[in-house]
Amino acid sequence: MANVTDLQTKYSKLAQEYSKLRAQNQVLKKAVVDEQASTVSLKEQLKQRDQSLRKQEQEMDSLSFRNQQLAKRVELLQEELAVSEAKSKKGKSKVDSPSQHGLETQSVFDEDLQKKIEENERLHIQFYEADEQHRRQEAELKARLQELEKDSEQHQTVVDGLTVKYIDTIERLQSDKARLEVKAQTLEREAKECRVRTEECQQQLRRCQSELNRQVKQSSSVIQEKVPFNDTKFSDYNSLNVPPHNRRHQLKARDVAGQALSFIQDLVAALLNFHSYTEQRVHIYPRDSSIEPISPLNQKFSQYLHENAAYVRPLEDSFLQLHQSITEDTVTVLETVVKLKTFADNFSSYTHFLQKILPYQLKSLEEECEAPLCTAALTAKNQELQGDMKRVTSVFEKLQSYINILALPSVRQDAMPQSSTSAVFTQLAACLHSLHDAIKEMSKHYNQKAGLEQELPTITQKLCTTSECLLGSLGSLTSSTGKIATFFSNNLDFFTSPGYSPRGGTVSLNPLQAESMLANKKKAAAYMHAIKKPRPKSVPYREALSNRRILTSSTESREGLTQQVQQSQEKIARLEQEKEHWLLEAQLGKVRLEKENQRIADLEAQLAAALGGSPNSQAAAASTLAQSHEEAERELQKAVGKETTLCTSLVGMLCTTPTVEHVGDEESREQLIKTHYMARVGELTTQLQISDSKAVHFHSECRALAKRLAIAEKSRETLSEEVKHANQNITRLQDELTTTKRSYEDQLSMMSDHLCSMNETLSKQREEIDTLKLGSKGNAKKNKGR
Repeated sequence: MANVTDLQTKYSKLAQEYSKLRAQNQVLKKAVVDEQASTVSLKEQLKQRDQSLRKQEQEMDSLSFRNQQLAKRVELLQEELAVSEAKSKKGKSKVDSPSQHGLETQSVFDEDLQKKIEENERLHIQFYEADEQHRRQEAELKARLQELEKDSEQHQTVVDGLTVKYIDTIERLQSDKARLEVKAQTLEREAKECRVRTEECQQQLRRCQSELNRQVKQSSSVIQEKVPFNDTKFSDYNSLNVPPHNRRHQLKARDVAGQALSFIQDLVAALLNFHSYTEQRVHIYPRDSSIEPISPLNQKFSQYLHENAAYVRPLEDSFLQLHQSITEDTVTVLETVVKLKTFADNFSSYTHFLQKILPYQLKSLEEECEAPLCTAALTAKNQELQGDMKRVTSVFEKLQSYINILALPSVRQDAMPQSSTSAVFTQLAACLHSLHDAIKEMSKHYNQKAGLEQELPTITQKLCTTSECLLGSLGSLTSSTGKIATFFSNNLDFFTSPGYSPRGGTVSLNPLQAESMLANKKKAAAYMHAIKKPRPKSVPYREALSNRRILTSSTESREGLTQQVQQSQEKIARLEQEKEHWLLEAQLGKVRLEKENQRIADLEAQLAAALGGSPNSQAAAASTLAQSHEEAERELQKAVGKETTLCTSLVGMLCTTPTVEHVGDEESREQLIKTHYMARVGELTTQLQISDSKAVHFHSECRALAKRLAIAEKSRETLSEEVKHANQNITRLQDELTTTKRSYEDQLSMMSDHLCSMNETLSKQREEIDTLKLGSKGNAKKNKGR
């Protein structure tokens, strides 16, 4: 289980890291989208710049072409000027008219040259401005390019860090997966071992059950045949039908009663506060008693509320007495808990108190609705509170009826069977939950009503504080009823389970049996205290398991020993019968010997008396003595000649010899037979008690084995479910890992493609810039050369 908790914590940590990485992934996705948008805008700007550069190149080409034309024109003009100057030098001797014409043409050429020079200056200025603008654009693009490279480097570092991190997480998850697979295999092996053990336990349980059934049948047959004093038809008349004292049940009942007492105390405090604050509210709203007198209805309502402690306090006192009556040395069942009737009577009186104040509560809320400043929302809330109060009172009436039903067995015997008791406890738990729901609704409506009342213009501080205190009491009442309902539902199995039941039947325990059970407990405690028997040392669990394996492995030898024991028991029984037979014979011989001795003594006395008399009488006495001896010898011969009669029964075997003095021996023989039968009955009762104790012991062992088997089955099921959940979590995490891996691989591929495209565009832009730089340098050199 600890490994499973560790795995769960690891999986929770992995889930948290995955959520963090997922959030970071979303941020990176947004950043990538933003960068893509910025790259698109930069591409558009580059296109625009390219277009402007092309236009400027075209203008530069046109200007250079025009400049070349102008340069050629200037050269032609210069050549013409030189020719004209040479002609002018040569023709000085000519007339003035041709010189004047040359001057005019010269002036025209000068003007044209001046215009061309001005135009050339203007073109140089435009070219310089275009060059400066191109340099500025080139610097901006370089700066932007550097920023983009830095951003790409940062993104690349982030992507590299994430890839390293995800590779680490993947490796860690793979190691966890391998470890979980190993653990799952070990759990499967343990589950197989548990299955084998459960099968062995089931086989042992079946063997024990068959053996116990056989012993129970044998014991029941013995009880029915040879124990006629055990009245199985009317169990009330059977003095042995007393259950054992259950100390664990008493401790549990004491603990449950203590918890219930604390909850009842909280409930009583909450009810006292609720009724007291309700009384204060009646004196404040809708009329303040310090300013004007309140209505007679509210006066009566306040008077009744002032008496709430007389109905609420006895609930706590009676339940405290009930808790004090439950001790370890008592028997706690519904038939013996007499203090429950007192608590039921006090609860009934409090329910009657709630029924008595319910009409006044409803009328008080109606009077609040009739106030001049009462809004429609407040009226609706008051109507809802009226319904809540009716519901709470009806739930208390149901609780009263159920508690009275539970208190009946302590007053009247055979008031309710066990099945009806379970149904009453179940209905009581449901009623407690409905009480919690009703008080919760009433608290919610009171809270909403207090919020609406605070919005009124005539609200006072006293009313606000009283409403807050009333809401606090309702909150504590809600929490206490919720705790009671939860406590009762959690302990419903303890309430419905029979703690004590007479042995051999399903009838409930009566007070007489409880008294006899406590008396037996005291006797047993006194006996154990008297013998002062030291407690044996407890056997360790592992040693017990090893002993159990040894015992299970030695079943064959045990069967052989049981056969030998049975044979020896049969021999012992046969020898006991022979012993009893010879004991009876010896006792009968002793009786006959005593009678014969008595007769001889009487005859000797008669003979002595006769010897003291006349000779005739002496002769007669001698003849009578001889005759008596002859008769005694004849009787002995007849007794020896007769066949002995053998009487056998279930108790034993008796061999009798008929004699003449059979009538005189009847009483002594009857006394001997009676003593023998009484001794035999005592032995049989002791054997019956031993067999009964063995049967109870075997039954308890079988129940313990069945419980252990059920616990093992439950643990196996929980382990299999945990293994299933672990496998599901592993598969889910693997799927998530594959999806995240794919998504990150796609994102990395997209970002790498984007970076490649960006590098291509940047290389193209650099080439274009280099070409532009070379072109501008060439043009500058040409202009300088010109």
